[in-house]
This record gives sequence, structure tokens and C-alpha cells, in this order.
Amino acid sequence: MRLFIFCCLLCTLLLTACGGPAYRTRVLDTPESRRLKGYERPYMVNGRRYDPLPDHRGFVQEGIASWYGRKFHGRKTSNGEIYDMYAMTAAHKTLPLGVYVRVTNRRNGRQAVVRINDRGPFVAGRIIDLSYAAARQLDIVETGTAPVRIEALGYRADGRDGYRQPKSYDAGVFAVQVGAFSLADNAYRLAARLRGLFGTASVAEGVVAGRRFFRVRVGRFVSLAAAEKVRAELAAGDFAGAFVVSLQ
Repeated sequence: MRLFIFCCLLCTLLLTACGGPAYRTRVLDTPESRRLKGYERPYMVNGRRYDPLPDHRGFVQEGIASWYGRKFHGRKTSNGEIYDMYAMTAAHKTLPLGVYVRVTNRRNGRQAVVRINDRGPFVAGRIIDLSYAAARQLDIVETGTAPVRIEALGYRADGRDGYRQPKSYDAGVFAVQVGAFSLADNAYRLAARLRGLFGTASVAEGVVAGRRFFRVRVGRFVSLAAAEKVRAELAAGDFAGAFVVSLQ
């Protein structure tokens, strides 16, 4: 079963919103990720690395939602399911597959609960790709996009209507990754600069496709909300590609 899911993730076209271009993913097989299931491993899209979160707890995010529909209806999603545009599902870049989230349209207050079963969207500034059914419930089919708030709920318990609630939605250890360098000196130089601005910055070494990289990360936050606040500040400045990573 693990091999099946892993192969599905390798072969699946990762989708962008509203019938936009499709992308292929490359799952990274590193010493650190070999103990993980295929769909839990880091992956690359268009030269950018994404690290799926090991846990949904504490996840709250705000940004732009989009949707994808008939063009992808019937194709495989990243967890091996067949995409059904009339089901309440969605694609997210890093949330654990299978987790349910509440999506609130910040323009009109409408809400929808969807299950994450795909990866995407890989368009700058967009945080979630909704199914047609979810987009219709949120009233964003005509506009195509809308500002939303995402809140992780949990997983269905034993097939019953309900969720396995975590003890706290505001828990975990997070940092904001601002860049990755092949030269250690460049990474440590940037970390020193950010340390002066934010108090804490570190360099984490990793190997991708046989190449060593030095990732610069800011902060050590005990809530996702705090990490997202700093990420937004960094993204508004010189680090448009900054993203939150879990340190657990």
C-alpha cells in the first residue's frame, strides 16, 4: 500500500487553480525522509522544495483561495484518490493528507469544511485549491479567487461525523525558512543579519539529490500563528518566498 501511494505521488500531476497549468512533482529521498511514507516526504516543484507538516495541530493560515474543476475531474490526486469536483475536498502544499480544514471566505463569511487529498496550488500567493463544490459553497466560482482563513480541524473518527480534536490548535515548534544556499558562508552571513533583526536565526544543513544545502531559518515559535506573522513580515520585504516549517 505504501508503495502504491508513493508511486501515485511520483506520477500525479499536481494541480493549480481554475484549470491552470499542471506540474509534476519529484519526491525527495533523503536519509531524514526514508522513514516517512511517500506522501509525507519533502518534494520539489519547479525547483522549490516543500516540506509537508507532520502534524496539523495549531494550523491557521490566511491568504488567497482558488479552485479547480472539470478539467481535472476524474484524475488522480496526490493520495491516489480520483478527483471528484463535486466532493468537498481541496489541495494544500504542506498540510497532512486526509486532514479536514474549515475554510472561511473573508469577504462574505461563508464557511466550508473540506478534506485535503491533493497537493497545490503552485501559484504565488495562493494557499489552497478548492474543489468546485467547495468553491460554490463559499461563493467564489465566478470570481475564481477569494481571501480566506484556514483552520485545521482533525480527522474523522471511526467513520462517524465528528473530528478527533487535538488538545490544542495553538501548539508546536515552528520556524520561517527564508532561503537555501549551496555555500555555507552565504547562509551564515544571512543568518547573522536576520538574527540582529529577529533575535533568533539558524542554519540547517540538508542533502537534496546528492547536493548539500544550507537552509536559513528565522525564529523558534511555539504557535503557527506567531510564525505566520513573522513570515508575512518577511514576505512583504526581501523574502517573498519565505514559508513556515515545523521543527518537530
